[in-house]
Parts: sequence; C-alpha cells; structure tokens
Amino acid sequence: MSLFFIVALPFFGALLPGLMNSAGRSACAGVTFTVSLAAFIGLLTNLPTVLAGEVVMARIDWLPILGLNFTLMLDGLGFFFALLILGIGLLIIAYARHYLSRDDNMGEFFTYLLLFQGAMVGIVLSDNILLLLVFWELTSLSSFLLIGYWKHLPEGRQGARMALTVTGMGGLAMIGGMLILGQIAGSYDLSVILQNRDLIQADPLYVPALVLILLGCFTKSAQFPFHFWLPHAMAAPTPVSAYLHSATMVKAGIFLMARMWPVLSGTPEWFMIVTSAGLITMVLGAVIALFKHDLKALLAFSTVSHLGLITMLLGTGTAFGAMAAVFHILNHATFKAALFMSAGIIDHEAHTRDIRRLGGLRKLMPVTFVIASLAALSMAGIPLLNGFLSKEMMLEEANHTVLFSTPWLVPALATFGSLFSAAYCFRLIGHVFFGPVRDDYPAKPHDPGAGLWMPPAILVVLVVVIGIAPFLAEPFVKIVTASVLGETADVPKAYFKIWHGLVPALYMSIIAVVGGLLMLTIFNPALRIWENTPRPEAKPIFEGIVDATARLARVLILPLHNGAFSRYAAIGSIAIVAAGYHAWVTGTVGAATREIQAAGPVAIAGWLMLVAATGGMVVMHRNRLLSLILIGIVGLMVSIGFVFFSAPDLAMTQFTVEVVTIILLLLALNFLPNRTPVESSVLRRVRDASVAIVGGLATFSLAYYYLLRDAAGPSISEFHLANSYKGGGGTNVVNVILVDFRGFDTYGEIIVLGIAALLIYALTETLLSGPVRARLLNRKPDQARAGDTHPMMMVVLTRVLMPVILMVGFYIFLRGHNEPGGGFIAGLIVSIAVVMQYMASGFSWASARLRYPYHGVIGAGVLIAGLTGIGSWFVGKPFLTSDFTYVRIPPFEKFELATAALFDLGVFLAVVGAVMLSLESFSRLARSAHTSESDEPMDIDPSRDDPAQEGV
Repeated sequence: MSLFFIVALPFFGALLPGLMNSAGRSACAGVTFTVSLAAFIGLLTNLPTVLAGEVVMARIDWLPILGLNFTLMLDGLGFFFALLILGIGLLIIAYARHYLSRDDNMGEFFTYLLLFQGAMVGIVLSDNILLLLVFWELTSLSSFLLIGYWKHLPEGRQGARMALTVTGMGGLAMIGGMLILGQIAGSYDLSVILQNRDLIQADPLYVPALVLILLGCFTKSAQFPFHFWLPHAMAAPTPVSAYLHSATMVKAGIFLMARMWPVLSGTPEWFMIVTSAGLITMVLGAVIALFKHDLKALLAFSTVSHLGLITMLLGTGTAFGAMAAVFHILNHATFKAALFMSAGIIDHEAHTRDIRRLGGLRKLMPVTFVIASLAALSMAGIPLLNGFLSKEMMLEEANHTVLFSTPWLVPALATFGSLFSAAYCFRLIGHVFFGPVRDDYPAKPHDPGAGLWMPPAILVVLVVVIGIAPFLAEPFVKIVTASVLGETADVPKAYFKIWHGLVPALYMSIIAVVGGLLMLTIFNPALRIWENTPRPEAKPIFEGIVDATARLARVLILPLHNGAFSRYAAIGSIAIVAAGYHAWVTGTVGAATREIQAAGPVAIAGWLMLVAATGGMVVMHRNRLLSLILIGIVGLMVSIGFVFFSAPDLAMTQFTVEVVTIILLLLALNFLPNRTPVESSVLRRVRDASVAIVGGLATFSLAYYYLLRDAAGPSISEFHLANSYKGGGGTNVVNVILVDFRGFDTYGEIIVLGIAALLIYALTETLLSGPVRARLLNRKPDQARAGDTHPMMMVVLTRVLMPVILMVGFYIFLRGHNEPGGGFIAGLIVSIAVVMQYMASGFSWASARLRYPYHGVIGAGVLIAGLTGIGSWFVGKPFLTSDFTYVRIPPFEKFELATAALFDLGVFLAVVGAVMLSLESFSRLARSAHTSESDEPMDIDPSRDDPAQEGV
C-alpha cells in the first residue's frame, strides 16, 4: 500500500466514528478498529521491502520553493515505530470499547484517537523535516484533546493544558533547530540531511541547532527538567494513558533522537547533554515512582524513568547503545501498555487506583494478577522476560561509559536507578495482589470479561516469548538498528541470548533485583523519610512560572495593547515614520529618472473630490450616516482612479465591493445611534491629528520620491507578464495571478472570508438566543417608518434586473481569465442581484425562496477550490498549479478549457455565500426588531388590495 494512504487513512477515518456514534458503541469502535487495521495491513505490505534493507519513498511536491514537500520515507526505524503505533493502537481500540462507560461520547473519543494516531504515523514516516514539524504539532494538539477528554475533571483540564504548554514550547524551539539544520544541509529532506554528518557537525551553528532540537525531544519525551507534565497527563482515560506511554506521544522525542542519531551524535555536546539528561531522568523517575500510591502515577513515573534509560543509551553515541535503545523501546512498549491496561482493569473493577486501599487481589482477580505480574517482572528485569534482556544490555553499555572523567559514575547511577525500578515493580505486585483479602474495597473486585483482559494478555505473550526466545526478535531489531546507525557505524554482532556469562552487567543486575527486594522490606520507614524530606514540587513551580509570565506579559503588553485602535495606529505610525526617517537620514536618494506628468482637469477634479470627502470624514465623522456616504464617495473615487490608471479589474472589484459594503454597513447602522459620542479629550485629538499629519506627509513623500525614480530591483510584474499565458493560459495577468501564481493566497483569503461570515452568523445566533433578543423585539424606531417599505416600483425593477445582472455576472465570470473579470467580481455582482431582492421584498419573502443554505455555498466554494488544487498532485505538479488546453466542439470555434476556471468557481461560490450569509444575519436582526413582516413581495399590491378586484 502507498505510504500516502497509510498516513491518510487515520485522518480520513476520523470522520467515521462521529457518524457511527448513533449506531451504537460497538459500531463506533468497529469502524475505528477497521480503519486502524487497514492502515496496519497496508504497513505490513511493505514488510518484505524493509526486511530486504531497502527504503520505500513517496513524494508529492507541495510548496517546493519553500522546501516543503509531502515526502514520506519508510525504512526499518520508521516501520518499527509505525508498527508499534498501529499495532498497539488496535489493542487500545478494542480495550477502550469495553473500558469507556455509556456516559462517555465514544464517537468523540475515537475521533481524537484516530487524529492522534495519524499525526504519530506522519511523524515516523516523514522524510521532510518541515512536514515532520506539522505532524509534530498535530500530536500536541490531538493529545491535548485526548488528555482533556474527561472535561468534567479539573485535573484532566489542567493536565491537558500543562502537556500542551510544555510540548508546544519545545516544539517552537525545535522548529528553529530544524530550520537551522535544513539551512546547513541545503535541504529539508531527511534523506539528504542524514548524508551530511560531517558538514553539519563542522558548522558553527551545529550546537544551537542541537540544543533547540533536543529541547523539542526532551519536552516531548518528558526528560529532566521537563518530566513533570507526563504524570499529570494520567488524568486521561486509561486507554489514552496506555497509548501515550507505550507507543506514541512520549516515544516521538525518542524517535526523533534515533532518527537524527547519524548526524547529531558522536560529539561531546551530544554525549554530555543527552547522556546526562537521560541518567538524571532515569534515576529521578524511578525514585519518585516508588513512593506514589496511585497506580497510574507509579506507572507514569516509571515511564519517565524508562524513557530516561533509552535517552541515556542513545546519548552514549555507540552502536551497541543504539541497538540496546531500539530493543528496549520494543520491550517497554509491550510491558508498559499491558501494565497500564491492567491498572485500568483494577480501577474499573475495584473503583480505586489507590494502592493503600488494595491488596489481596491475587485471589479475586487471578487473570489480571498473572498479566500484571508478568509485565511488572519484565519491567523489573527478571530473567526469562524481555525486560531482562534489554536491561542487561543497558547495564553492559553503562559499564563502558565514562562521564565527567569518572568511570564508576554511569554504572553506579544505572544500577541505582535499576534498583528503584525493581523496587516499585515489586511494590506493585506485592501491595496490590498479595496480602489478605480486604472487606473495604470501594467495589467488589473481580476479573472482567475478555474484552478488557485480552488486549494486555496479547502483549504479555510477546513479553514472555521474546524473553524466552530472544533470537526471534534479534533480526528485526538489527534491521531497525541499521536504520538508526545509517552509514556511521556497523550493526554490532552481539547475539541476543539469556546467558552471557559472569559479566559485570549480571552482577549489577543482581544488585538491582536484590536491592529492590530489600527496599520493599523497608518501604514504610523509607516512605516516612520521603514524606518528611523537603523537596521541590514540579507542578507548583510550573504554575508559578506561568503566573509570573502572565503578570509580566500584562505589565509589558496592557499599556500598549489596551483595545484602543487609536493607540495601535499611533504606535504603528510613529514606528514606521521613525524607521523611514532613519533610512532617509542614513541613506541616499538617487536623481529622479522620470518627470512629473501634467494633470488634466478631470484628474484634478477627482483629486479635489477625494480630498474633500476625506476632509469631510475627519470633520463630520461623528454623524455615522454621513460618514458612510463620504466613505462611499472615497471608494468611488478610488475606483475611478483605477480606471484612469488602466486597471479595470481593480476598478470593477473596488466598485462592487463598495456597493456590497455600503449595504451591509447600512444594515449594521440600523442598530447604532445616529451619532458617535465624544470620548476623547482635546489634547488626545490634537495628538492623534499630529500623528496623522506626520504619517500622511511621510507617506506622501515616500510615494513622491518613489514614483519619480526607477525601482531598486527588477519588477516582478515582468515575470507575470511574460508567463501569464505560457504558464497560466490566460492573457488577463491580474486574474492569472489570483488563480495561479498567487492561488494559495487567494485560497487562504476565501477561507478567511468564509470564516468571517460564519462568525457574523454565530454572533447573530448568540444575540437572538440571549437576553438581547427581548431588547430587539421591544425596540422602537426613533423616527416614523415609511408605510410602504417594499414599494411596487422597486420590486418590479429588481425582478426585471435580476436575470440581466445574473447574465452579466456569468459573462464576467467566463471572460475573467483573458479579459477583466473573474470569480471574485462575478461573485460580488451576483451578490448584488440577490441583495436587491432582499431590499425590494424583505427578508421573509427572499428567505422563503432560498433553496441552498449559504453555509453550504461557502463550504462548496472552499471545497471546489481545494480539490482543484489537490488535482494538480495527480499529474505530478505542485498544489494549485493550473493547466489548460484548447478544444473544438462543432459548430463552435476553438475555445480554452482551464482548471483555473474551477478554482475561480470556488472563489465565486465562497464570495456569494459569505456576502449573503452576512446579509442574512443582519436581516434577521432587523426582522426581530420589528413587530411583524409581511411574506408578500410588496406592501401595496393593487391586484391583491383593490376591493373591486375581490369579486373578479
């Protein structure tokens, strides 16, 4: 299966759970399982290629000028992580179906889960680092939704905000590091970057790039000092915790360190930073985990510790350390997911996760006991289980690692961390499952149905099989290791086996296990010491930093950002003028290359009208209606100016925009006082006038000097003129720019336009459903209203003009690619035709004849424009690249067909929908302000109201 489909399936599949929600819980979980299974099977179809040591590549040029291409790469490392994400994801989906209660919105949960799954798969398969960053941030957003899924829990909301803040800030740092790395390598493709180890490490920007990238990795994978967010994420439902801690979120940082290992490792900076952070995290997480009473908290800090273990192995910079890290990633995913699901089972059945309220569950929940005990013993590093094998490899690597010129430091800390790791595993087994059966459980514990215990049981089978027969996993682990190492080192020839002889790692392991048992025997006095020892708490520190940052932001920002537009305009104008003055004083101005053209009487008259209207606005701006009329005059004169300078497209656009804007503003003014009150003092008005005059003079001076001289560089218009027809198939350069050269800008603009219309609609809905509705209904006009608000003459005239204007709009649309016109202007013209019907016959009459909702028109426009852009991918061209051809259909002459017309159709629909939705929103407010409104097309109709006609 194509890599694109593997990545896209979870995202498109995320649409299905919500649709299937009403069909029942099983249907919702079933469709989610099917989507993940399809992606999983698609991944497995590439297994033979990966086992052969080859790399699967897929590429679509997206924004090649920016280096942002949709490039995917599947090698051993990517396959390994994708296998974990999709494989464990299938078990999590099956588990969640039986874990979530009937009160939980399962459609919402599985939608978030698939979005998160798709983002994770996108990370591990991305070959372009900019694309990887997009998926990276998507994981932060989707994990925020998952962690905060139980919105009724304050700790869930707090944990979600903390996770988003920490990982989001790390993501921002990583963006900077990745951009530096791409600039050094001369490409943003990982396949290219990974081939430039020497170039990157020799560059003076290597260290800044390394630090920024590691900040992103450490925050994502909860490494010291950013480890605190992960335990607070345990407020999420247990299926989410199991997924985050075993195969996804926290493994993203580990994956990136492994992916970047060939180019970033092997330097003193990498070794010191990564190894130190990993060791500290490993020990700190293990110690804290031992004294946690919440099962999920214990497991969360154990995850922190084991992530530190993997980070430390990657930090050593050796091939054996990388192989041990890969092996432990596999083993940790199996036993940690099984342990979290077991903790969820205990919480689900006993209604508590507090270890102090548990005990004796071995007899009451024998199946859960076997599953959890095997997984915990594996995490403790007990022989014949997979955790023992990778822990032995870790201790072996630690024994040969020298940090700070101290040979014993790393082995001692690794053994110490392993001791506490064994201790909290033994505590989990002993304090939860052993001991007498209690009679004060919150609920009577018992083993659940197979739907809950089967997923962790499958993982425990892998724990045992790999532990007994490690040679089964050895070939695959070495293939993955080869992908991590790249061309920098050979895969170690060490064999995966249970017995390696009487080596130092064995003695260190024995010390850790025996020490863990001894620690369990003195747990109570150790707990008292722990509780009485003063120590910093990460959460209050984090909250204090957030509060201090917010206070500092208020001190710095509020004096400037106080909501007053006049202040923003004054600050911006002064800054621009100051920068321009500095450039004028320190720079040079060349001699004029053009002469001032003589102005004719028409141009002078137009300029005087423009100045008069602008001056009148300043003097009479408190009269809102008069201000609106003067604004219309300014817009009209600008339109005439465009005509004068031979810019018909701009003139048509400006004129139609003015018409629509004036109508909408007139409707809005209907709810505002006639005059604007005086709010600013004389001194402030003098200040504002001074700033405005200085800014205006500066702008005039800049325009004057610029227009009399040639541009400093070649004009881009020459490129557009030369390539408009050859590249875009149109002779109207303005339209070709909008739909081809700058099509992405236009696409963004119609989206923004649609969002603005939807916001107006949403605000209207809020007003009409709240207390304001009563004020609107009881509103009395301040002046007498005309008795004939929908006059017959206007109704007849608009009916006659409707088809004429529609025909003009259709004509303007069709000619736009080669003559002045296009979808935007045509959309405004058609909007004016429909607006006239609202004006003539009122809201009720017009809305009763509405066949398609304006929301749908906007959506259809954006969808058509987007699909047109995507269509270019299928012919190997960048997004929104237009194509054209000429056809002849008898008896017509040869004419052009261009894909740009489809994009223009999307623009047309979005403009019509946005204008009409805004008009409809204002009209609904106006309708609510009156006592009643007739559904007839006109108020006075002789054929309806003449008594003489009643008997006819």
